[in-house]
Amino acid sequence: MKWLFRVGMSILALVVMFIFVAAILVWQWVHAPLPQLDGSITLNGIDNPVTILRDEWGVPHIYASTTTDLRFAQGYVHAQDRWWQMEFARHVARGAIEELTGQNADLLGDDIFIRTAGWHRTSQQELAQLPPDILNELQAFSDGVNAYISSRTPGELALEYRILGLTGIQIEVKHWTPLDSLSTAKLIAWDLSSNARKEELLRSAMVGTLGAELTDAYFSEFPYGEKPTHISSEDLATLGNLPTDPSLDQQALSHGNPPHATPYDAGISGLSLAMAGNIGLKDGFWLGSGEGIGSNAWVVSGELTASGLPLLANDPHLGVQLPSIWYEIGLHCQPVAASCPYNVHGFAYTGLPGVVMGASESLAWGITSFSPDLIDFYRLEINPENENQYRWNDEWRDLVIHEEEIRFGDGGSLTIRVRDTHFGPVMTDNQLVEQPVGEGTESQPFNQVSGFVNQDVLAMRWTGWDPSLTVQALIEFNRATNWDSFRSAANLLDVPALNLIYADKMGNIGFQPAGRFPVRAGGHTGLLPVDGKNDSFEWRGFIPFNHLPSVYNPKRGYITLANQAAAPLAYYDTLATELADEFGPDAYYRFRTDWARGYRGQRLAELFQAYDVHTIGTTQAMHADNKIIIAEEISPYLAAIDMGDDQLNGVRDWLLEWDYQMHMESPRAALFGVFLHQLLYDIFEDQLSHLADPNGEVNNMLALAALMKTPSHPWWDDVATDQVETRDLIVQRAFANAHTKLIEKLGADQSGWRWGALHKTNFTAIPLGASGVGLIEDLVNISGVETSGGAATLNATRWDYSDENPFSVTTIPGQRMIIDLSDYSNNLATNSTGQSGHAFSPHYADMIDDWRLIRYHTMGLWSEALQDTATHSLQLIPQK
Repeated sequence: MKWLFRVGMSILALVVMFIFVAAILVWQWVHAPLPQLDGSITLNGIDNPVTILRDEWGVPHIYASTTTDLRFAQGYVHAQDRWWQMEFARHVARGAIEELTGQNADLLGDDIFIRTAGWHRTSQQELAQLPPDILNELQAFSDGVNAYISSRTPGELALEYRILGLTGIQIEVKHWTPLDSLSTAKLIAWDLSSNARKEELLRSAMVGTLGAELTDAYFSEFPYGEKPTHISSEDLATLGNLPTDPSLDQQALSHGNPPHATPYDAGISGLSLAMAGNIGLKDGFWLGSGEGIGSNAWVVSGELTASGLPLLANDPHLGVQLPSIWYEIGLHCQPVAASCPYNVHGFAYTGLPGVVMGASESLAWGITSFSPDLIDFYRLEINPENENQYRWNDEWRDLVIHEEEIRFGDGGSLTIRVRDTHFGPVMTDNQLVEQPVGEGTESQPFNQVSGFVNQDVLAMRWTGWDPSLTVQALIEFNRATNWDSFRSAANLLDVPALNLIYADKMGNIGFQPAGRFPVRAGGHTGLLPVDGKNDSFEWRGFIPFNHLPSVYNPKRGYITLANQAAAPLAYYDTLATELADEFGPDAYYRFRTDWARGYRGQRLAELFQAYDVHTIGTTQAMHADNKIIIAEEISPYLAAIDMGDDQLNGVRDWLLEWDYQMHMESPRAALFGVFLHQLLYDIFEDQLSHLADPNGEVNNMLALAALMKTPSHPWWDDVATDQVETRDLIVQRAFANAHTKLIEKLGADQSGWRWGALHKTNFTAIPLGASGVGLIEDLVNISGVETSGGAATLNATRWDYSDENPFSVTTIPGQRMIIDLSDYSNNLATNSTGQSGHAFSPHYADMIDDWRLIRYHTMGLWSEALQDTATHSLQLIPQK
């Protein structure tokens, strides 16, 4: 027995030792990537000492005496906190995701699409045309990134390298370059341009299979006259009186001979079915996708504020990410001079120098997505005798063909050939063809790729294929000192198209769109693919910058932006008159017909009328507003419909006592959310299921509001039954099913229902958080965060309408920002996750609770305030 006891104790000791050693190893692995935040570091690449102070949230403020040193330090702290995010972003932008993950059937189509799209090829052209000073800033930023990543092993840079290494994936950590910054900017441009493209393909398929009546009812046009536009009819009269720089129109890049456009060819209507299962519909690689991608922004003049100077608010809505793509930072030249002009605080985009939105000494600015239609599809005729040619003006024109090698981090590669036209790339080539299990090859075990496809060929025209100076524009915003210099910077921004909102210390407020907006031929709206065999269908040009619907100091004293239509229809009549000589009297000028349908804009207008005086507090309340207007719009119809059961009628009456706020603690919000989900499914699924899922986006809501007025519309009929259903029967059925489902999920006690129990945000770190390994996912993901709001609420937290993950939040306000031009010490902000991308940093997810509860931290600008409260202080010392 003693012998057995000794053996047992020896084994136990070995097990304990193994666990102890493993624990030490794991502790080292997860903590090794945490950066040095205090003391000093001696580095090559800077000329003078640089101070980096961090506040209690880990937000860095950089103090430097030269622009080069400032940008170097910004690159250094970006890499300290977000290196893996930068690494992953540049691989996405190059179509090299599988270099990081290994060959993956789910990602191969993404890599093929991105290589076809060729953002990196356009970015190389952009690099060559940047002015020397901007290129120097990009290089200094890159030098700072490289100073950090060169000082550490991969395992000391990010936990992801170690975990992926265990699976056999070997990743070479390469230096960051200015081209990487430009490529990641192109990635943003794509995601913010692609919503209209997806609608174009879906609309085309619906016309071909369901007909025009159902399609038009589904894609209801923006309700002009019912919901507010960015600028009002009153503003139109002032468009010619803006303070402008006469050279603005001449500053735009020359892109050669711009293409034109043409009316719709009905023979193309079925083409999008060929696109539905392949790379043609790839969307939202980085920022997320769908109508939830957008933003709120508003600015109030001092005439309506308690302080007498403007208030500016901004909250961009993007896909859920961990970490957030936004990185809060302060950048301070000491002293501020022509050679070092920056003193800004705001939100940077990881991988780019400067801040994208924020405040400087003189002014503040925010952004929202303009969401115009910047993409058209053209049907090509391929030469049956030579697949390297396409018909153009009765001749065969050569396609430009190049090869792209997709490498896999676990070995092997795939080479594809891409065909380019003068419109842009052919998007229907290299479709994925599923392969029977066990019949793969060593380098391609999961899928086959079709190569060239010569029937139903679509090429895509996008403003983003043209080289642009967008990155320069973003940096110039940081240098602007007044409205004119701010607009001059905006004129450089080609893609993505953005709404810019402005306020300054002198009390001025303004709105300026930025981007290149195509002018199409008369009769062609850009809503459907067109024939691409001749030049009558090309774009005619672009709307000149000084003709965009800008407004400065409007009489009403405020400007609101919520991705709705930019201007009243009368604006386009003005364009047609003023630009007829340049583009022809029949040109089509409208930016888009099917905008975000105006619910958020309507709610902002309601709240601006409700508040006589605007303060920081009223601005916070607007950020936190959860009113879902569609519920209010359909309530009279619900009240009049007999639900066929006394109990259900009682539940319906209980629901209608609601204030229409989608608060996470609200029982009625829970019922309405499930009912809306079910109702949209019952209306659209039977006829739309082979094309797309009902998605609960604002387009569906506006269509629902219109359908409620037409009880016998064909959409109400369930084609899967023999009878002809009308509105009341479908509403009754949907309400009964929703009530049953909610009881199954949350129990029969109505007082115990909570919208937040269904509507949760899951923050997933990519790629480890989607690895399928529970232990790893638990380490890096933050799941089950109860969240208020919904689609079309100001607190814009759109949810998933799929059966797989219903009510899970898909898009969110990625950050919130409030700027008080009277006193910057009042500035407030919050990020959706935290400053750090390291899962074991205290700043990895420390802002999530504040984000969901609409709380903020102080967003300071001045060094004096931070000197006394900084939690970390790091000195970068030049190498002698």
